[in-house]
Amino acid sequence: MRVSVIGGSSVADESYDLAEEVGYLLGQRGHTVICGGLTGVMRAVAEGANNGGGTTIGILPGENYDGANAYIDIPIATGMGHARNSMVAMNGDAVIAIDGSWGTLSEIALSKVYDRPVVGLNTHDVPGLDEVETAEEAVEYVESNR
Repeated sequence: MRVSVIGGSSVADESYDLAEEVGYLLGQRGHTVICGGLTGVMRAVAEGANNGGGTTIGILPGENYDGANAYIDIPIATGMGHARNSMVAMNGDAVIAIDGSWGTLSEIALSKVYDRPVVGLNTHDVPGLDEVETAEEAVEYVESNR
């Protein structure tokens, strides 16, 4: 399954560690991780997925794919800036939101527009977004709601 993981580009250590654990579990279970390909949650989830044996796809805002973090296996340059958030949301069978600000909020909304199951970990409190407490619960959620 392809799982989009969305979240802040600048996060505290706690959120970074949580995203890394989510990525590791997804990779270990054979899922492909899709993210924005840059820093913060995106880097952490990609690092975790790589360490868990998974594949990562980074949908980048810029025109060059060499801007991806070191843990992205397949970088996709879009030249779309924040509009690429739509592609991140659309290309996962399910979505995990971790931390984040306005960009993450837009990706949560777009995920719902595309009728993707979305679960949150320490992120926005919005209607229709199920919240869980642990990385394991988040991965189990997307596996059971695809």
